[in-house]
Amino acid sequence: MSRPSGPDPHLLPWLDGQGGARAAEQGSPPRVPEQQVRVYTCTPAAAPAQAARRMTAAPAPFPSEHEQAAHELDLAIALVLNSPQAGGSLRRLAETERIHPEGALVFACLLALTGRDEAAQFWWQFAAGSGSHTAAYLLHLHHLRLGEPRDAAYWRAQSEQLAGPPRPRRAVPGAPLLPDAVRHELLARCHEGLGARLPLAVEAALNRLGVSAPDEDFGEVPRPSRSLAEELSAS
Repeated sequence: MSRPSGPDPHLLPWLDGQGGARAAEQGSPPRVPEQQVRVYTCTPAAAPAQAARRMTAAPAPFPSEHEQAAHELDLAIALVLNSPQAGGSLRRLAETERIHPEGALVFACLLALTGRDEAAQFWWQFAAGSGSHTAAYLLHLHHLRLGEPRDAAYWRAQSEQLAGPPRPRRAVPGAPLLPDAVRHELLARCHEGLGARLPLAVEAALNRLGVSAPDEDFGEVPRPSRSLAEELSAS
């Protein structure tokens, strides 16, 4: 199977959930008939024009597709958490009753870096179901990393369907989510081909979060607290 190309670090439009339909369900994606599974090669010219604009060749090929996908997922997560809007987006998710796909995307990325893959998948699916094509693309990489090409193809297709013309960004108040040193270390590790990870103090703040009643598909799913963004920025 050909490797997909990675997201352009300069173009990753992660704050893309401007409305969109509410997630109807949080379970596994519907199965895609074998004949409908599509795989793109690593050159942008091989993908539809709209998708090609968001793609570049992966920075450093890895020996296998799942290792390449893991590297690209780590890089995409680091870029999401490095955004100046990340802190404000997480606060909005925790402090209001409205659906905030941007905050769900950020929260899922934090959970992924603490090894809670199932909980991260839950919140990525929530964000994708609320209109985030970046969350859908991260689910594509997540399933490739797990060696699940059919689910990966489903979320790749969802990402392309959700992507549209660039829309004006809404101003999201607040300081960056993580201290500068932590954000820079995340990006540096990714560019060196190392796995992304969080400092112990940041992991401890995430480990103190309350959880929902166990979900049938995803187990215990953490919920963001109102103080989480402040705790992370001070870690």
